[in-house]
Amino acid sequence: MKTIRFLFLATILGCLGCATQQPSFQGVAWENHSSPSSSGFDAQELNRLTHFIDKNSNTTGLIVIKDGRVAYSYGDLEKVSYIASCRKSVLSMLYGKYVEDGTIDLTTTLGELGINEKDGLLPIELTATIDNVINSRSGVHHVASNGGYDKKNFLPRGSVKPGEYFVYNNWDFNVAGHIFELYAEKTIYQELEEQFARPLGFQDWNIKNQRKSGKRSKSQYPAYHIYLSTRDMAKLGQLMLNKGEWKGNRLISKEWITKTTTTVTPFETLVERYGPADPDGIHMSYGYMWWLLDNFQAKPEYEDAFSAIGYGGQYITVFPKLNMVIAHKTKLGLFNYIGLKKDGDRHYWDIVHKIVDAHF
Repeated sequence: MKTIRFLFLATILGCLGCATQQPSFQGVAWENHSSPSSSGFDAQELNRLTHFIDKNSNTTGLIVIKDGRVAYSYGDLEKVSYIASCRKSVLSMLYGKYVEDGTIDLTTTLGELGINEKDGLLPIELTATIDNVINSRSGVHHVASNGGYDKKNFLPRGSVKPGEYFVYNNWDFNVAGHIFELYAEKTIYQELEEQFARPLGFQDWNIKNQRKSGKRSKSQYPAYHIYLSTRDMAKLGQLMLNKGEWKGNRLISKEWITKTTTTVTPFETLVERYGPADPDGIHMSYGYMWWLLDNFQAKPEYEDAFSAIGYGGQYITVFPKLNMVIAHKTKLGLFNYIGLKKDGDRHYWDIVHKIVDAHF
Protein backbone atom coordinates (compact mmCIF):
# COMPACT_ATOMS: atom_id res chain seq x y z
CA MET A 1 0.00 0.00 0.00
CA LYS A 2 1.42 3.32 -1.04
CA THR A 3 0.15 5.15 2.06
CA ILE A 4 2.30 3.11 4.44
CA ARG A 5 4.93 1.48 2.24
CA PHE A 6 7.63 3.93 3.35
CA LEU A 7 7.25 2.50 6.84
CA PHE A 8 9.00 -0.69 5.76
CA LEU A 9 12.28 0.85 4.57
CA ALA A 10 15.30 -0.94 5.99
CA THR A 11 19.01 -0.44 5.95
CA ILE A 12 20.94 -1.99 3.08
CA LEU A 13 23.70 -3.14 5.39
CA GLY A 14 23.08 -6.58 6.80
CA CYS A 15 20.58 -7.73 4.19
CA LEU A 16 22.23 -7.68 0.77
CA GLY A 17 24.72 -10.00 -0.82
CA CYS A 18 25.11 -12.43 2.07
CA ALA A 19 25.87 -16.09 1.41
CA THR A 20 23.55 -18.58 3.10
CA GLN A 21 24.41 -21.78 4.96
CA GLN A 22 22.95 -25.17 4.12
CA PRO A 23 19.96 -26.41 6.19
CA SER A 24 21.07 -27.70 9.57
CA PHE A 25 18.44 -30.45 9.91
CA GLN A 26 16.00 -32.45 7.84
CA GLY A 27 12.70 -30.64 7.39
CA VAL A 28 9.27 -31.79 6.26
CA ALA A 29 8.09 -31.01 2.73
CA TRP A 30 4.68 -29.54 2.04
CA GLU A 31 2.12 -31.90 0.50
CA ASN A 32 0.70 -30.86 -2.87
CA HIS A 33 -2.90 -30.89 -3.99
CA SER A 34 -3.41 -33.38 -6.81
CA SER A 35 -4.71 -30.65 -9.14
CA PRO A 36 -5.80 -27.00 -9.04
CA SER A 37 -9.45 -28.09 -9.02
CA SER A 38 -8.89 -30.30 -5.98
CA SER A 39 -7.85 -27.18 -4.06
CA GLY A 40 -10.72 -25.11 -5.40
CA PHE A 41 -8.84 -23.13 -8.03
CA ASP A 42 -9.43 -22.62 -11.73
CA ALA A 43 -6.38 -23.94 -13.62
CA GLN A 44 -6.70 -21.42 -16.44
CA GLU A 45 -6.85 -18.53 -13.99
CA LEU A 46 -3.71 -19.78 -12.28
CA ASN A 47 -1.97 -19.96 -15.66
CA ARG A 48 -2.97 -16.35 -16.25
CA LEU A 49 -1.56 -15.52 -12.83
CA THR A 50 1.79 -17.02 -13.84
CA HIS A 51 1.88 -14.90 -16.97
CA PHE A 52 1.00 -11.81 -14.94
CA ILE A 53 3.83 -12.45 -12.49
CA ASP A 54 6.30 -13.08 -15.30
CA LYS A 55 5.39 -9.82 -16.97
CA ASN A 56 4.60 -7.42 -14.16
CA SER A 57 6.27 -8.22 -10.86
CA ASN A 58 9.66 -8.82 -9.27
CA THR A 59 8.38 -11.85 -7.36
CA THR A 60 11.10 -14.41 -6.67
CA GLY A 61 9.08 -16.85 -4.58
CA LEU A 62 5.35 -17.36 -4.06
CA ILE A 63 3.49 -20.22 -2.41
CA VAL A 64 -0.25 -20.59 -1.82
CA ILE A 65 -1.28 -23.05 0.89
CA LYS A 66 -4.94 -24.08 0.74
CA ASP A 67 -6.35 -26.50 3.33
CA GLY A 68 -2.81 -27.24 4.47
CA ARG A 69 -1.45 -28.22 1.04
CA VAL A 70 0.28 -26.44 -1.82
CA ALA A 71 -2.26 -25.15 -4.32
CA TYR A 72 0.11 -22.97 -6.35
CA SER A 73 3.75 -21.97 -6.35
CA TYR A 74 6.06 -19.79 -8.37
CA GLY A 75 9.79 -19.21 -8.40
CA ASP A 76 12.47 -20.35 -5.97
CA LEU A 77 10.80 -21.45 -2.74
CA GLU A 78 14.06 -22.65 -1.16
CA LYS A 79 16.08 -19.44 -1.34
CA VAL A 80 16.86 -18.09 2.12
CA SER A 81 16.76 -14.32 2.23
CA TYR A 82 15.86 -11.25 4.26
CA ILE A 83 12.20 -11.00 5.33
CA ALA A 84 12.44 -7.33 6.40
CA SER A 85 9.70 -6.24 8.81
CA CYS A 86 7.99 -9.62 8.74
CA ARG A 87 10.48 -10.23 11.56
CA LYS A 88 8.20 -8.26 13.89
CA SER A 89 5.24 -10.57 13.36
CA VAL A 90 7.52 -13.56 13.99
CA LEU A 91 8.63 -11.97 17.26
CA SER A 92 4.98 -11.46 18.19
CA MET A 93 4.46 -15.20 17.77
CA LEU A 94 7.49 -15.99 19.93
CA TYR A 95 6.20 -13.79 22.74
CA GLY A 96 3.09 -15.95 23.12
CA LYS A 97 4.73 -18.79 25.03
CA TYR A 98 6.19 -16.48 27.66
CA VAL A 99 3.12 -14.29 28.06
CA GLU A 100 0.85 -17.29 28.47
CA ASP A 101 3.00 -19.02 31.09
CA GLY A 102 3.34 -15.80 33.08
CA THR A 103 7.07 -15.29 32.49
CA ILE A 104 6.40 -12.01 30.69
CA ASP A 105 4.01 -9.54 32.30
CA LEU A 106 3.01 -7.05 29.61
CA THR A 107 2.42 -4.35 32.25
CA THR A 108 6.11 -4.31 33.25
CA THR A 109 7.70 -0.93 32.49
CA LEU A 110 10.94 -0.02 30.74
CA GLY A 111 12.17 1.48 33.99
CA GLU A 112 11.56 -1.75 35.88
CA LEU A 113 13.48 -3.62 33.18
CA GLY A 114 16.42 -1.22 33.22
CA ILE A 115 15.93 -0.22 29.58
CA ASN A 116 17.81 2.96 28.74
CA GLU A 117 19.94 4.64 26.09
CA LYS A 118 23.37 6.24 26.13
CA ASP A 119 21.73 9.64 25.77
CA GLY A 120 19.13 8.66 28.36
CA LEU A 121 15.38 8.15 28.49
CA LEU A 122 13.02 10.59 30.16
CA PRO A 123 11.13 9.64 33.34
CA ILE A 124 7.83 9.55 31.43
CA GLU A 125 9.38 7.31 28.77
CA LEU A 126 10.50 4.85 31.41
CA THR A 127 6.85 4.31 32.37
CA ALA A 128 6.10 2.71 28.98
CA THR A 129 5.04 -0.91 29.37
CA ILE A 130 6.03 -3.93 27.30
CA ASP A 131 2.50 -3.82 25.90
CA ASN A 132 3.07 -0.24 24.72
CA VAL A 133 6.38 -1.21 23.14
CA ILE A 134 5.06 -4.16 21.13
CA ASN A 135 2.22 -1.98 19.82
CA SER A 136 4.67 0.77 18.78
CA ARG A 137 2.97 3.12 21.24
CA SER A 138 5.78 3.52 23.78
CA GLY A 139 5.95 7.28 23.39
CA VAL A 140 9.74 6.95 23.13
CA HIS A 141 10.43 8.81 19.91
CA HIS A 142 14.09 7.87 19.81
CA VAL A 143 15.82 6.97 16.56
CA ALA A 144 16.50 3.28 15.95
CA SER A 145 19.82 1.63 15.21
CA ASN A 146 18.51 0.65 11.76
CA GLY A 147 16.42 2.46 9.16
CA GLY A 148 12.72 2.04 8.50
CA TYR A 149 11.22 4.16 11.23
CA ASP A 150 8.71 6.96 10.67
CA LYS A 151 10.63 9.98 11.92
CA LYS A 152 8.26 12.31 10.07
CA ASN A 153 5.59 11.58 12.67
CA PHE A 154 7.85 11.69 15.71
CA LEU A 155 6.75 14.12 18.40
CA PRO A 156 9.00 16.02 20.83
CA ARG A 157 10.41 13.66 23.45
CA GLY A 158 8.20 13.49 26.53
CA SER A 159 5.22 15.22 24.87
CA VAL A 160 2.89 12.18 24.95
CA LYS A 161 2.15 9.54 27.53
CA PRO A 162 2.96 5.91 26.68
CA GLY A 163 0.02 4.25 24.97
CA GLU A 164 -1.49 7.49 23.64
CA TYR A 165 0.20 7.83 20.25
CA PHE A 166 1.09 5.36 17.51
CA VAL A 167 4.16 5.88 15.38
CA TYR A 168 5.86 3.10 13.45
CA ASN A 169 9.28 3.11 15.09
CA ASN A 170 11.95 0.44 14.88
CA TRP A 171 13.23 1.61 18.25
CA ASP A 172 10.15 0.04 19.83
CA PHE A 173 10.46 -3.14 17.79
CA ASN A 174 14.17 -3.54 18.45
CA VAL A 175 13.65 -2.97 22.17
CA ALA A 176 10.85 -5.55 22.03
CA GLY A 177 13.45 -8.02 20.78
CA HIS A 178 15.87 -7.08 23.55
CA ILE A 179 13.17 -7.48 26.20
CA PHE A 180 12.21 -10.88 24.81
CA GLU A 181 15.79 -12.11 25.06
CA LEU A 182 16.04 -10.84 28.64
CA TYR A 183 13.14 -13.07 29.64
CA ALA A 184 13.92 -16.06 27.40
CA GLU A 185 17.61 -16.01 28.36
CA LYS A 186 18.25 -17.09 24.77
CA THR A 187 18.56 -15.29 21.47
CA ILE A 188 15.52 -14.73 19.29
CA TYR A 189 17.13 -17.08 16.79
CA GLN A 190 17.52 -19.90 19.31
CA GLU A 191 13.90 -19.44 20.30
CA LEU A 192 12.77 -19.39 16.67
CA GLU A 193 14.56 -22.69 16.09
CA GLU A 194 13.17 -24.32 19.23
CA GLN A 195 9.63 -22.95 19.15
CA PHE A 196 8.96 -23.14 15.42
CA ALA A 197 11.72 -24.26 13.03
CA ARG A 198 12.07 -27.78 14.42
CA PRO A 199 8.42 -28.45 15.40
CA LEU A 200 7.13 -27.15 12.04
CA GLY A 201 9.83 -28.95 10.07
CA PHE A 202 11.45 -25.97 8.37
CA GLN A 203 13.23 -27.23 5.26
CA ASP A 204 15.78 -24.47 4.83
CA TRP A 205 16.63 -23.35 8.35
CA ASN A 206 20.16 -22.78 9.62
CA ILE A 207 20.68 -20.55 12.62
CA LYS A 208 24.01 -19.43 11.14
CA ASN A 209 22.05 -17.48 8.51
CA GLN A 210 20.57 -15.23 11.19
CA ARG A 211 22.26 -12.01 12.24
CA LYS A 212 21.56 -8.69 13.90
CA SER A 213 22.63 -5.32 12.60
CA GLY A 214 22.39 -1.61 13.30
CA LYS A 215 24.45 1.42 14.22
CA ARG A 216 25.03 1.35 17.97
CA SER A 217 25.93 5.04 17.82
CA LYS A 218 22.24 5.73 17.06
CA SER A 219 20.75 3.26 19.54
CA GLN A 220 22.18 0.46 21.64
CA TYR A 221 19.43 -1.95 20.54
CA PRO A 222 20.18 -3.73 17.24
CA ALA A 223 17.63 -5.00 14.73
CA TYR A 224 17.08 -8.77 14.89
CA HIS A 225 16.94 -9.42 11.15
CA ILE A 226 15.54 -12.81 10.12
CA TYR A 227 16.35 -14.80 6.98
CA LEU A 228 13.90 -17.48 5.81
CA SER A 229 12.79 -19.28 2.66
CA THR A 230 9.35 -18.72 1.15
CA ARG A 231 8.17 -22.24 1.96
CA ASP A 232 9.26 -21.92 5.60
CA MET A 233 7.54 -18.55 5.90
CA ALA A 234 4.34 -20.28 4.81
CA LYS A 235 4.60 -22.68 7.74
CA LEU A 236 4.53 -19.75 10.15
CA GLY A 237 1.42 -18.49 8.38
CA GLN A 238 -0.19 -21.93 8.57
CA LEU A 239 0.53 -22.09 12.30
CA MET A 240 -1.30 -18.78 12.71
CA LEU A 241 -4.17 -20.04 10.56
CA ASN A 242 -4.33 -23.17 12.76
CA LYS A 243 -4.69 -20.92 15.83
CA GLY A 244 -1.33 -22.13 17.15
CA GLU A 245 -1.74 -25.87 16.66
CA TRP A 246 0.50 -28.07 14.51
CA LYS A 247 -0.14 -31.78 13.97
CA GLY A 248 -1.95 -32.10 17.28
CA ASN A 249 0.61 -30.09 19.27
CA ARG A 250 -0.21 -26.71 20.80
CA LEU A 251 2.67 -24.30 20.02
CA ILE A 252 0.88 -20.98 20.62
CA SER A 253 -2.30 -20.43 22.59
CA LYS A 254 -5.49 -19.49 20.75
CA GLU A 255 -5.90 -16.60 23.16
CA TRP A 256 -2.54 -15.07 22.23
CA ILE A 257 -3.22 -15.35 18.50
CA THR A 258 -6.61 -13.73 18.96
CA LYS A 259 -5.07 -10.93 21.02
CA THR A 260 -2.22 -10.24 18.61
CA THR A 261 -4.53 -10.12 15.57
CA THR A 262 -7.02 -7.74 17.19
CA THR A 263 -6.88 -4.05 16.32
CA VAL A 264 -4.97 -1.76 18.67
CA THR A 265 -4.35 1.12 16.25
CA PRO A 266 -7.39 1.58 13.98
CA PHE A 267 -7.40 2.32 10.29
CA GLU A 268 -8.66 5.85 10.93
CA THR A 269 -5.53 6.65 12.95
CA LEU A 270 -3.29 5.38 10.16
CA VAL A 271 -5.17 7.56 7.66
CA GLU A 272 -4.58 10.58 9.91
CA ARG A 273 -0.85 9.83 9.98
CA TYR A 274 -0.26 8.73 6.42
CA GLY A 275 -3.02 10.12 4.23
CA PRO A 276 -6.04 8.70 2.37
CA ALA A 277 -6.58 4.99 1.81
CA ASP A 278 -5.28 3.41 -1.37
CA PRO A 279 -7.64 3.64 -4.33
CA ASP A 280 -7.83 -0.16 -4.56
CA GLY A 281 -9.63 -0.24 -1.22
CA ILE A 282 -7.05 -1.74 1.14
CA HIS A 283 -7.93 -0.71 4.68
CA MET A 284 -5.53 -1.90 7.36
CA SER A 285 -5.27 -1.52 11.10
CA TYR A 286 -2.44 -2.59 13.40
CA GLY A 287 -2.39 -5.13 16.21
CA TYR A 288 0.52 -6.70 18.07
CA MET A 289 3.08 -6.46 15.27
CA TRP A 290 0.55 -7.82 12.74
CA TRP A 291 -1.26 -5.79 10.04
CA LEU A 292 -4.99 -6.52 9.92
CA LEU A 293 -7.06 -6.30 6.73
CA ASP A 294 -10.19 -4.43 7.77
CA ASN A 295 -11.49 -4.13 4.23
CA PHE A 296 -10.37 -5.00 0.72
CA GLN A 297 -12.93 -3.86 -1.84
CA ALA A 298 -15.67 -5.09 0.51
CA LYS A 299 -15.00 -8.70 -0.50
CA PRO A 300 -16.04 -11.23 2.19
CA GLU A 301 -13.09 -13.50 1.37
CA TYR A 302 -10.78 -11.00 3.05
CA GLU A 303 -12.67 -10.81 6.33
CA ASP A 304 -10.46 -11.47 9.37
CA ALA A 305 -7.34 -11.68 7.17
CA PHE A 306 -4.03 -10.46 8.58
CA SER A 307 -0.49 -10.11 7.33
CA ALA A 308 3.17 -9.83 8.20
CA ILE A 309 4.58 -7.16 5.89
CA GLY A 310 8.19 -6.48 5.01
CA TYR A 311 9.63 -3.80 2.77
CA GLY A 312 9.68 -4.41 -0.95
CA GLY A 313 7.15 -7.25 -1.11
CA GLN A 314 7.94 -9.70 1.70
CA TYR A 315 4.63 -11.07 3.00
CA ILE A 316 2.97 -13.78 5.04
CA THR A 317 -0.79 -13.32 4.69
CA VAL A 318 -3.44 -15.46 6.37
CA PHE A 319 -7.01 -15.76 5.04
CA PRO A 320 -9.18 -17.59 7.59
CA LYS A 321 -12.33 -17.38 5.43
CA LEU A 322 -10.55 -19.27 2.65
CA ASN A 323 -8.43 -21.52 4.91
CA MET A 324 -5.48 -20.19 2.94
CA VAL A 325 -1.98 -18.79 3.47
CA ILE A 326 0.16 -16.87 0.98
CA ALA A 327 3.91 -16.36 1.42
CA HIS A 328 5.69 -14.04 -1.00
CA LYS A 329 9.26 -12.90 -1.52
CA THR A 330 11.09 -10.47 -3.76
CA LYS A 331 14.78 -9.93 -4.27
CA LEU A 332 15.92 -6.78 -2.54
CA GLY A 333 18.81 -4.86 -4.02
CA LEU A 334 20.18 -1.35 -4.23
CA PHE A 335 17.68 -0.35 -6.94
CA ASN A 336 14.78 -1.23 -4.64
CA TYR A 337 16.04 1.24 -2.08
CA ILE A 338 16.41 4.14 -4.48
CA GLY A 339 13.07 3.47 -6.14
CA LEU A 340 14.18 2.19 -9.55
CA LYS A 341 12.61 -1.27 -9.24
CA LYS A 342 8.96 -2.20 -9.65
CA ASP A 343 6.76 -1.78 -6.61
CA GLY A 344 6.80 -5.13 -4.82
CA ASP A 345 4.06 -4.08 -2.41
CA ARG A 346 1.72 -2.84 -5.14
CA HIS A 347 2.15 -5.95 -7.26
CA TYR A 348 1.76 -8.26 -4.30
CA TRP A 349 -1.81 -7.11 -3.71
CA ASP A 350 -2.52 -7.40 -7.43
CA ILE A 351 -1.33 -11.00 -7.19
CA VAL A 352 -3.48 -11.63 -4.11
CA HIS A 353 -6.51 -10.31 -5.93
CA LYS A 354 -5.92 -12.68 -8.81
CA ILE A 355 -5.41 -15.65 -6.48
CA VAL A 356 -8.66 -14.97 -4.67
CA ASP A 357 -10.51 -14.42 -7.95
CA ALA A 358 -9.18 -17.76 -9.23
CA HIS A 359 -10.78 -19.54 -6.27
CA PHE A 360 -14.23 -21.05 -6.75
